[in-house]
Amino acid sequence: MRTPARRMTLGAFSALAATTLFTAPAHATVFNQGISVQSEAHIAGDGYITLSGTYHCEAPSPSGAVQIKATVIQDGTRLSIGAGEVVCDGAEHAWVAGSPLTGGIHPGAARAVAELQEIHMSGLMPRAIDTVAQDARDIEVVEHA
Repeated sequence: MRTPARRMTLGAFSALAATTLFTAPAHATVFNQGISVQSEAHIAGDGYITLSGTYHCEAPSPSGAVQIKATVIQDGTRLSIGAGEVVCDGAEHAWVAGSPLTGGIHPGAARAVAELQEIHMSGLMPRAIDTVAQDARDIEVVEHA
């Protein structure tokens, strides 16, 4: 049985397209990125808790954005805090994240985790969030007047 050349060509292109689709990396992340969290968190008199540190990152993929997520963990309570705008230009920058103090976080020993996350968008909706750098350490939560 003979297969027409046109059908063979179409089949070859379809196979090539499928191979490309399933082997192409999905938005590769740049590895020159890092984040650190300071050894103290501060509770202000107005009931806000603040964490800080430094970060550096390269520009995200064209369909992505970068954010910082900081978490304080103490006595089984987790408080996640988002930081402000992230500038990815390869230079080191300071970050500060603050949140109203809720549920059980108090002065004393705690654990902090800071994550630099790349958000991959699909239109206006996030498609995936990848943690590209992380720092976790024991900290002291201190109260300031």
